[in-house]
Amino acid sequence: MARIKDASVEAVKAAAEIQPLVEDYVRLRKAGSTYKGLCPFHQERTPSFTVSPARGTFKCFGCGEGGDAIAFVEKIEQVDFPGAIELLARRFGVELEYEEASPELEGRRRRDERLRTLLDRAAVFYARVLWDSEQGAGARAYLEGRGLGDDVCRDFRLGYATGGASLARRALQEGYSQDDLLAVGLVNRRGNDYFQRRIVFPLADARGRVRGFQARKLHEDDPLQAKYVNSPESELFRKGDLLYGLDTSRQAIAREDRAVVVEGNTDVLALRQAGFAPVVASMGTALTEAQLRELARLTKRLFLCFDADAAGQEATLRGMELAVRQGFSVRVVSLPPGTDPADDPAAFQERLAAPVSYPVHRVRLEHARATDRASAFAAIRAFLTSLPDSPEHLEAIRVAADLLDLPPETQAGLAPARGSSRTAGVVSPRLLDAGRRLERAVLAGVAAHESLRPLLAELGPEHFDDELYRRGRAYLLGAEAADDELTALAAELNAVADDEEITVETGEQLLLRLRERRLQRELAEADDAHLVDLQQALLRVRESIRQFA
Repeated sequence: MARIKDASVEAVKAAAEIQPLVEDYVRLRKAGSTYKGLCPFHQERTPSFTVSPARGTFKCFGCGEGGDAIAFVEKIEQVDFPGAIELLARRFGVELEYEEASPELEGRRRRDERLRTLLDRAAVFYARVLWDSEQGAGARAYLEGRGLGDDVCRDFRLGYATGGASLARRALQEGYSQDDLLAVGLVNRRGNDYFQRRIVFPLADARGRVRGFQARKLHEDDPLQAKYVNSPESELFRKGDLLYGLDTSRQAIAREDRAVVVEGNTDVLALRQAGFAPVVASMGTALTEAQLRELARLTKRLFLCFDADAAGQEATLRGMELAVRQGFSVRVVSLPPGTDPADDPAAFQERLAAPVSYPVHRVRLEHARATDRASAFAAIRAFLTSLPDSPEHLEAIRVAADLLDLPPETQAGLAPARGSSRTAGVVSPRLLDAGRRLERAVLAGVAAHESLRPLLAELGPEHFDDELYRRGRAYLLGAEAADDELTALAAELNAVADDEEITVETGEQLLLRLRERRLQRELAEADDAHLVDLQQALLRVRESIRQFA
């Protein structure tokens, strides 16, 4: 690639602002003079990623990544220094100048720019045909019949392909070659336009650059039977890399900390028109690793909205499983058969308010498609025992127990394979979550204040239910060496202590609360010989807690 002139590099450095740049990828919230969010470079539950606008830097105290705007782009986009400079120049409107390079490299760079410009010019051409020509009247009527107004259709740059070689002729007049048109899938081998008499949806990447198109069938005599046809796969276009509407929904997804994934492009248009912003479309395919990587930069909360049939297809389930494995919280909104969000956006938003977790969805699905009770139990058990223990898992066990009418002793067989004394019906998700929060807060207080470590040492590992937090206790007391898991936990604990402003006094109270919980459990199982001593110990702890009130 041709070398970027030093003056251009300096101009980019001067123009690049770290906060709005990072907010293109990460949901941030103000914390004093800095901003905090979930790190896009490693999985975490509590924010340890900090952005300092004054310094123009970012830093993650969990994984250690840090640097300026250029370093951020290099890491998150997986590009080298020149690539990062070019991305930042486009983002902040800086025109770059290049020094002379080898003819081959310069030719490749210019060709890439030429093809990207051609795709953008094609989107402009299709849009003009739709809105400014008589040939686009039928397409305009179709969109109006679907309840889609001009404003949202123009915002998303919808167009109309007339057929024949109208686009090809215009592109050739503007100096593009037949090879250029073939390279980006705008013509076929006979030289005719690839899309014929169809509504055209430009498909853009996360930064809004047109990569290809999807065209919707309008006429019954269309020689192509498929309702939707995509651009051919090419060096610039891979359908599995893109999510429709992501370029215009990034800020809403980051701000609301959720992404709603629907099937079709028109669903995105209808919902956006109704004022619902954090929505993208998978364009009828299962979620891919590339798509999930883009979403993970903005949120870890997914709401997947498919009709009842699609939600049970194997490809769709694989996408859900992939999202769960990558640390997403997945909720499923199943729509009535034959309907989609575009039919009634208001009703869709009501359904969105009552989603089900992926484990519950999967249990219901496995039960519905099983041929008998025995096969249903086998399928559900195989699924549930593969999951880690969680509130969603416990909820799914209860749903399975109701659907299969299982006795308590059989329900235990649905617990996680790694062996846990907790079974369905014993600990509610809410109490389980509260218990883990207490254990985490105790460790966060000790991590922030070394003076609390002797008090932690007085509490044995049996005071902690979570195995990771037991290891965290040992680590804070110097009894266990750091590894990747404990290093990540330490960063999380520091962030929790900062976010929740845990003081020494608060830490002492949390330690007492954990001791109180343990005594309550011992009392529930105590024999007469130990009952009085435990009651007195519990009274002393509660009296100490009251002193903080």
